[in-house]
Amino acid sequence: MAVPFISEVKRTHTCGQLTAANVGEEVVLFGWVHNRRDHGGAVFIDLRDRDGLTQVVFEPDAKEAHEIAGSLRLEFCIGIKGKVLSRGKNVNPKMKTGEIEVKASDLTIFNRSEPTPFLIEDNVDTSEEKRLAHRYLDLRRGPLQRTLMTRSKMNALTRAYMHGNNFLELETPFMGKYTPGGARNFLVPSRLNPGKFYALAESPQLYKQLFMVAGFDRYFQIVKCFRDEDLRLDRQPEFTQIDVEMSFVTQDDIFTIIEGLLKKLWGEVLGLDIPTPFQRMDFYESMAKYGNDKPDLRFGLEHIVLTDLIREHGAAGGVPMMWDAVQEKGIVKAMVVPAEKALSRAESDKLEDFAKQAGAKGLARAKVGEGGEWTQSPLSKTITPALRLAINQACNAKPGDLLLFQFGRESLVHTVMANLRVHVAKKLGLIPEYGSGGQWKFLWVVNPPLFEFDEETNTWAAAHHAFTRPHDEDVQHLLSDPGRVKCHRYDVVLNGFEIGGGSIRLHDPKVQSEVFQALGIQEEEARTKFGFLLDALKFGAPPHGGIALGMDRLVMLLTGAESLRDVIPFPKTKTGTDTMTGAPGDVDEKQLRELHVRSVPLPQK
Repeated sequence: MAVPFISEVKRTHTCGQLTAANVGEEVVLFGWVHNRRDHGGAVFIDLRDRDGLTQVVFEPDAKEAHEIAGSLRLEFCIGIKGKVLSRGKNVNPKMKTGEIEVKASDLTIFNRSEPTPFLIEDNVDTSEEKRLAHRYLDLRRGPLQRTLMTRSKMNALTRAYMHGNNFLELETPFMGKYTPGGARNFLVPSRLNPGKFYALAESPQLYKQLFMVAGFDRYFQIVKCFRDEDLRLDRQPEFTQIDVEMSFVTQDDIFTIIEGLLKKLWGEVLGLDIPTPFQRMDFYESMAKYGNDKPDLRFGLEHIVLTDLIREHGAAGGVPMMWDAVQEKGIVKAMVVPAEKALSRAESDKLEDFAKQAGAKGLARAKVGEGGEWTQSPLSKTITPALRLAINQACNAKPGDLLLFQFGRESLVHTVMANLRVHVAKKLGLIPEYGSGGQWKFLWVVNPPLFEFDEETNTWAAAHHAFTRPHDEDVQHLLSDPGRVKCHRYDVVLNGFEIGGGSIRLHDPKVQSEVFQALGIQEEEARTKFGFLLDALKFGAPPHGGIALGMDRLVMLLTGAESLRDVIPFPKTKTGTDTMTGAPGDVDEKQLRELHVRSVPLPQK
């Protein structure tokens, strides 16, 4: 008589749970056939669930189970009942359950499986496109299951930590009003309000500030956000962040809470004691030394700014291109590749191709000789000995070192040199292609500018958002010299990734008005864009500030995953599509009419 699995006979253990302590017990396991071996009588399988593998043997003396076992194939979903036996000297040290096997007395097939488009194994040699098209199968693989279980644990730890620090978990709307100034929004047409659109929230920013006005004091949320931006390795159109806001706090208070959370995550997940407080670095120092505000501190290769030095030597220094860059209000930077990590001539030539891909016109370079002279460089033909000596000293260059130069528009030079620094570090083996390499370098980047100058529109724009509090001593420059105004904004950085960012908010109406003036936003426009928040701030708004941590990036870094697509259960491709479901897809004319929307294909360029 068939054993009534599930209805009466319940699972007793997972497939990663049994040890020698369970020998002699009757157990019931459910799972999938991971592999199958027929040893001329006995049939062996490894049964898999999310917890691991257990070897199961079907002997001929269990006639009915043995007969059914003969038809088992990979990925059949089955249930078995049997006795735990010791494997004696045949222990498999690669399996958690390697000390035992289960001799099955009963077997049922819940569901058969067709041959899968790729093998369900840890290291699968199949294109990502095919795996994403069958993501439900890809998610059966051990590495992805372990990653998502780690993610689940991180969610639980975050909630426990935040609740333990008196934070309330409160929800905010996904569909709200479009407010300009941030990332590009996804828009949702309103059927009940013809011609009008909701915007999917790129963050809960304005709502969480309203929570502070409402007196909730400490808020957090693990929340989905949406941005219609171009995708890359660490960006998806929908992502998850740990969103935090606090009242009556300083920047340091927020740092303490976030450092405590990260310390708990690294301690509970990896068993590592992350030292706190984290290092802090001024924004301008970060830009000068590393070319961006999210530096990877696991290695050196710091940039050297040579702009003032070139200005001192002037046109007489013998490097017209550098002098021209300075004259045009650009900058000059250098980076030293040390002699002990020497690149071949062919490898250094390829660096120029990389620089061009990053937007540069080229990459000037020079090899330092025994007497400090420069070789392998056209610069050596015109540069004066005095300027060459000054650059060598500024760069602390030694014989055999390779000097790399970039000069021109400040933003472009920073970007090219930042990318080049990381590229060279990987080529030299200073950091792995991805993953931590066992190093965790946390950093707060602080005191950035409140405004950025938009060269296309010749106007000032908010570097973060218009409600970021400027430094008190810089308020006097809001209208006269916006570029020198620093603010209470901060980013927390890990190994070259920005894992979180936030600010102390601006709640003083007078200063808020001046910020709007600096941005060229008139009172009527401000009310149209932000009226509901401006109104709320009039009613006893407390001093407040917050931060948002990127949960996807945290999981990616903690698990050593190569990309965000490896830590999100159902991610989008590089083009924002879901090859499994076919999203985004077409909708019929009837539905478009109901939404008062017309889709008009643009002529192809």
